[in-house]
Amino acid sequence: MTKYKNRGEAIEKYIDILMKGSTPDKPLWNQESIRLKRGAVWNYIDGCMITAVLALYEDTKDKKYLDFADSYVGWFVCDDGKIKTYDPQEKNLDNISMGRNLFMLYDITGKEKYRLAADLIRSQIDIQPRTKAGSFWHKQIYPNQVWLDGLYMAEPFYTIYETRFRKMEGCRDIMQQFLNVRKYQRDEKTGLYYHGYDESREMYWADKTTGCSENFWLRAEGWFAAALVDTIDAMSETMYYEVRQLSGMFKDLVDSMIKWQDESGMFYQVINYPGEEGNYLETSGSALFAYAVLKGVRLKVLPERYSEYGVRAFEGIMDKYLTIEENGDDVKIELGGICMVAGLGGKTRRDGTRKYYYSEPVVENDAKGIGPFVLAYTEMRRRKTYGLQDIGHL
Repeated sequence: MTKYKNRGEAIEKYIDILMKGSTPDKPLWNQESIRLKRGAVWNYIDGCMITAVLALYEDTKDKKYLDFADSYVGWFVCDDGKIKTYDPQEKNLDNISMGRNLFMLYDITGKEKYRLAADLIRSQIDIQPRTKAGSFWHKQIYPNQVWLDGLYMAEPFYTIYETRFRKMEGCRDIMQQFLNVRKYQRDEKTGLYYHGYDESREMYWADKTTGCSENFWLRAEGWFAAALVDTIDAMSETMYYEVRQLSGMFKDLVDSMIKWQDESGMFYQVINYPGEEGNYLETSGSALFAYAVLKGVRLKVLPERYSEYGVRAFEGIMDKYLTIEENGDDVKIELGGICMVAGLGGKTRRDGTRKYYYSEPVVENDAKGIGPFVLAYTEMRRRKTYGLQDIGHL
């Protein structure tokens, strides 16, 4: 039994434990790095965690969160703006995601190196390969492929940069990339989006007619929902038409997803096959849904009544996968039910079948689940601030 007044307090204790035990070369929340023993690398997994830590700072104003993020990101960023282990020529959208944290760190600390590092990451956008329709390839090593994940990795950073430093010059390009995904990856029957799209139709996982992968992977759907709401948030109010279009896409996606929400509040790893043998309620995608919906309500992109779906997803994760164990002063807090990684193609023949998605390792305490979960928690905290939802019962 926990001594904490509520689970919200326990969540913040959990983050304290993770921050205290993590350094850039040994982050406690990056299960891939731990298993591969790869040391410090500029990557989206750590980026997601730092984004969540900064969101907590933004809401609580507790300097420990800012200091940690500044120290962690600052280890990678040199005074001249170069970033250790990052190379724009790798042309990997995943490597852009950490960059969104540079803007807040620059604003608060005033360190010019963060602005210079943002310029460096922005230079990747100019050389990133594209499909004929104008969408970024997910990675240079995945020719002609668009993954939903990539919209989250690149577009919020791209939007913030263009809005702040380039008078919104690239915002039409950003808008077109979302429209391309709607055109090529949205399933008309369910309203859900396929994980990947191969414009060339050459990959073994791609349908020879549509170019799409076979299934609706929950975390990819969650990344896309978060990409939409974060991009809406980053866009200037003067881009009224574009914001309305993205808001319509976002609401349509949420409406399509809630039809598959389990009675627990969570969602299944492959969304539209609930209860199938091997399928399971998955944390990271459910948390991304909770975050996106609650933020969408806060931004008034969604009506207030939609908050019910986000709250249910968040509380469902806590009920099923958040465990708190105490032994004297020793506290063990874990978040489980997290798909460690899933993708398409590559040497391991990731074919996009349901069997494939069910086969990937399920882990505890990975930032792909923790980060979105903490982001959702900050939105719950903000709801208290706005007088909409008391989180004391958590």
